[in-house]
Amino acid sequence: MRGLASGGIGAMHRLAQHTGLVEAIDRHVEVLKVHLPYHESDHVLGIANNVLCGGTCLQDIEQRRHDEVYLDALGTQRIPDPTTAGDFCRRYDEAAIEALQGAINETRVRVWRAQPAGFFDEAVIDADGTLAETTGACKEGMDVAYTGVWGYHPLVVSLANTGEPLFLVNRSGNRPSSEGAAARFDQAQALCRVAGFRRITFRGDTDFSQTEHLDRWHADGVRFVFGYDARANLIREADALPPRAWTRLVRRPAYEAQTEPRQRRASVKEAIIGARAFKNLRLKAEAVAEFAYQPVACAQPYRMVVVRKNISVSHSSHTPRPSVTHVFGLICYPCVRLSALIPNP
Repeated sequence: MRGLASGGIGAMHRLAQHTGLVEAIDRHVEVLKVHLPYHESDHVLGIANNVLCGGTCLQDIEQRRHDEVYLDALGTQRIPDPTTAGDFCRRYDEAAIEALQGAINETRVRVWRAQPAGFFDEAVIDADGTLAETTGACKEGMDVAYTGVWGYHPLVVSLANTGEPLFLVNRSGNRPSSEGAAARFDQAQALCRVAGFRRITFRGDTDFSQTEHLDRWHADGVRFVFGYDARANLIREADALPPRAWTRLVRRPAYEAQTEPRQRRASVKEAIIGARAFKNLRLKAEAVAEFAYQPVACAQPYRMVVVRKNISVSHSSHTPRPSVTHVFGLICYPCVRLSALIPNP
């Protein structure tokens, strides 16, 4: 007789209590002057639970407040209403946001310590920017992103092993992807060291190859794999490599078919491209090579891995002609073998 669509919300709340997250938030975050009747954790978990239950804005908390079964699942008689939650959010400053992330990460480390020993072999830390579009016109900090949409460009630093976001930094939509990433990489490294990870690897695309920090990270025992812009000097160096330096790159399949192989159907897209004389690009082969490269801001060389793509460019009325493009990646030189990057056929 008493049903709830988001039936797992009670278990999620128990998890927050069991791991000590509730106490950590109240201990670290100081936003409210008087706790009548709510504490900081009540607001934070109220907003998080609203999202877990499918809410998309603070106004959706009103649905939760009038759901008797939802309140019973949380073991409470009432939760903050949307206007109170909005007032709570407006009281936040940068220090309070950092304190909240610190409380979450303190709890995260306690959870990690319950994992088996193999969990701590290596921490792979990813960093990337993500566009958060908004349709509002009065939101402070919004700006036009490189895609032409209005919104924000948050930086997300996450633990690739588990997909957990370790740090989140909100920025205006027009800010570069890597802005402030080095400091957050350092924070993530310190967090993983405290947790007991034996190796740490940083990863990021071409925007995150911040060469002024590479020597320092290498001295700290950090491995890194970053994309690198295909600049003219690197392209010349790659083209000057002898043929024996290149190895055919065979990528692992995206998935393995669990059924009997079937004949591939005719490509409808290919037929349309030919009929309309569109430019047709087809990847013919890939090869990989490596060479030592010392960026200007570094005091030592690092391993540069380059992938050469042989692309056939053609129109329906022209003979296909080859085109070569290069993709570069900067890797901590002493730590990663080229063979580790080349899947076996």
